[in-house]
Parts: sequence; structure tokens; C-alpha cells
Amino acid sequence: MNSKAKIGIVICDRYRRCAGGKCFRAMRNKEGAFSIYTDTEVELVGFTTCEGCPGGNIEYAGEEMVKNGAEVIHLATGLVVGYPPCPYIHTFKTFLEKRYGVKVVIGTHPIPKKYLDMHTHLGTWKDSAWEPLVAPTMSDEKTRASYD
Repeated sequence: MNSKAKIGIVICDRYRRCAGGKCFRAMRNKEGAFSIYTDTEVELVGFTTCEGCPGGNIEYAGEEMVKNGAEVIHLATGLVVGYPPCPYIHTFKTFLEKRYGVKVVIGTHPIPKKYLDMHTHLGTWKDSAWEPLVAPTMSDEKTRASYD
């Protein structure tokens, strides 16, 4: 390991009861959006929800995570794969980066196959604006299936 990255994770409030299993598994295995940490130890310093639309907890959570050492904040995969995807994801990313000077990564665990199949069927991500949002979590088919 060459270095250590301290990260925070913000999940969609629709999944507030989520135990974080897929995110933590992906973090441990360096899969999905965590594949950027190949030679880096990852330490989780915060995990919370956005508090529901329009994201009332983003300001407080970002501040708290940075106080705890977060250098990167991940906006969880659930914000991209939920029905509908989060309409505030760009706002959250821009705000956190500008307000706290942290890197913001869209995604955590690989997109599960069942979500990719449904969003493909619905045409959710046809607009090219979605490409950079889904790219970090668009793993190979076998990995996606393992996250179903």
C-alpha cells in the first residue's frame, strides 16, 4: 500500500435502513467506484444519508466528514440506480467540492445486474449526461451479477 484515503459515504435516504453491506464489500474488494484505490488503504470516516429530498443533510454531513479527515466523499450507487435516480446528484457533487474542497466520487459498489437491466429497459441512462455518473460503477457482467 502506498497511501491511505479517508472517505465518507452518503447514501440516498430511500435506503436509510441499509446496513451498507454492498458498499463495504466493494470498498474491501476495491470494486466498483472503489477500484480507484488499487494501491491505497481506505478508511471510512463517515456514513450517512442525504436526509431525503432535497438533501438537507448534505451540508452538515460534508462538514462532519471533513472534520473527521475525509478527503473523498462517495455519493453511493443507490443515488444513481434508485427509481428515479437522484435529481440532486449534480448539486450535491458541486456543493461538496466547492464548499469543502474534497473530491466527490459518484458511486460505491458496482451497479447490480438487475438495476442495469431495468434502467436499460426504461431508457433511464440514454442521455450522455449519465455516462460519467454510471461509469465508475459499471463493472464487468460477472461482478454486477454478484451484487444482485
